[in-house]
Amino acid sequence: MQNLDVISVNIWQILISLINLVLLFLMIRKFLYQPVKNVLAKRQSELDKQYEAAEEASRAAEESRAKWEETLSGAKAQADEMIEQAAQTAKWRGETIVDEAKSQAAGIVRQAEQEAQLERQKALDDIKREIVEVSGALSEKVLEREINEDDHRALIDSFIEKIGENHE
Repeated sequence: MQNLDVISVNIWQILISLINLVLLFLMIRKFLYQPVKNVLAKRQSELDKQYEAAEEASRAAEESRAKWEETLSGAKAQADEMIEQAAQTAKWRGETIVDEAKSQAAGIVRQAEQEAQLERQKALDDIKREIVEVSGALSEKVLEREINEDDHRALIDSFIEKIGENHE
């Protein structure tokens, strides 16, 4: 009958084992499960904060990008306006320069015409003076002697030659 003792069920021992198991479960729960649960909760909280910070940074980046695009488009419009204004100024300046050049050219032409008129008048005055001189010389010669027709032609020819020599 010894064989039955080995297989027999000892209730006290089962009870002690169960109590040990419950005590072990409670101790593990208190000393291991709760701290691990607290660490996991703490890590989850940190992750949530990081996600919130990342979302906030993403929103801020999006706002910054929108502001940058707005500033860029404003700068582009301002640059276009400045280019247009510079083109208008250059066109106006070009027209002003052309007008001034035309005015100066007209002044130069007027001055040249006036100088040509003065030269012409001077030449006419010189011719008149020479005619007077020649007429005076001719009159002297006529008064010195009596002129016949051949002498008269000779005087006129010499007068014309004298005028031609003075012009050359």
